[in-house]
Amino acid sequence: MVGSQVVEKLTTSATDKNRISGLTHNFYRYPARFSPSFASTVIELFSKPGDIVLDPYMGGGTTVVEAMIAGRRAIGSDLNSLAVFITKVKTTPLNKNERQEVALWLENNFKNLSYLHSRDRLEYLFDKRTKNLNLLRSRFLKKLIAVTLNSLETIQNSKVKDFIRCALLKTGQWALDGRKKHTSLDEFRAKLANNISEMLEQIEDFKQALSKESPGFPHCKLIESDAALIDKDSIFASKGLEVDLVVTSPPYPGLHILYHRWQVDGRRETPAPYWIAGCQDGKGDSYYNFGNRQQPGLHKYFESSLRTLKAIRRVMRNGAFIVQMLAFKDPEAHLPRYLANMKEAGFTEAQLCDSAITHDDSRIWRDVPNRKWHAALKGNTSGSREVVLIHRVR
Repeated sequence: MVGSQVVEKLTTSATDKNRISGLTHNFYRYPARFSPSFASTVIELFSKPGDIVLDPYMGGGTTVVEAMIAGRRAIGSDLNSLAVFITKVKTTPLNKNERQEVALWLENNFKNLSYLHSRDRLEYLFDKRTKNLNLLRSRFLKKLIAVTLNSLETIQNSKVKDFIRCALLKTGQWALDGRKKHTSLDEFRAKLANNISEMLEQIEDFKQALSKESPGFPHCKLIESDAALIDKDSIFASKGLEVDLVVTSPPYPGLHILYHRWQVDGRRETPAPYWIAGCQDGKGDSYYNFGNRQQPGLHKYFESSLRTLKAIRRVMRNGAFIVQMLAFKDPEAHLPRYLANMKEAGFTEAQLCDSAITHDDSRIWRDVPNRKWHAALKGNTSGSREVVLIHRVR
């Protein structure tokens, strides 16, 4: 039984509707992310300093960031190369010289970021990952982004280069993804400069938080892999490490979320994030969502889910907790099937103190704030409700 004080803290953090902020959490707006408040609360309640905390579907790296500043050893895994890139930048402190190099790049290149730049040396313009950026609202920004990427070729330090790419990624998302109003080149340049300035402060805040909470920086390991293969990674297969806590948000049954695309010019999809980040993509949406949402019965989803849950169980120590936040297109049909998967994979659901729960099924539910769903769903759908599931390795 999870006690009332613990449940109260979990409920407060899970239902927190404040905008995500602090440290490096706003480096990029990754879809379906949960709040740092929730991740930090779970880590505080279910682990201790030095423990290994895993997020096998790490997305934008919220759990990894919060685990690191809490003095835990963080492991994050995702099959999406974009997620790995974003989390790597968010969890990589810059020293004084590296921060100065970022600022110097901006000072030397800001005025040269122009649409008038010659096309001759801009091979980026013809990258297949720029699909649908030739449309009316985005084609001018496409060239400006290409000019910016071209200017990074002289930078030798990979941390500096990735940091600027991430700032460009953040700015591109603001300017292009789902935006109804055209973004001018001047607005884009100003936003990029502002983002770099803010991000430099935030990465320094992250570094200071690490120094204070866990001198010497706690271990952080990022893995680009299908969660179903996580137990095959060398950190588990050869080193024999066991996970003390899993905090995660897996793909949602029957809900279509674009983890790998932006929508531009009337919801046309573009893989531009991979172009800007220098990552490779070649997968359809079903690859990132455990199957197509239109598949009758969602059998592929639940088969994939079970395989990943079994692999996750194999890397966890006996008695360890796994805390998940997820939503369902059809909660009455899909939640029991997901819980059956958890049981078959070797987990037992923790019972929450009844006096602290107001929902009929004695679980913590929340209405999702400010979420943009790219889905064939309209109005007040079940996809805007999430549940917190707490299980323990039996």
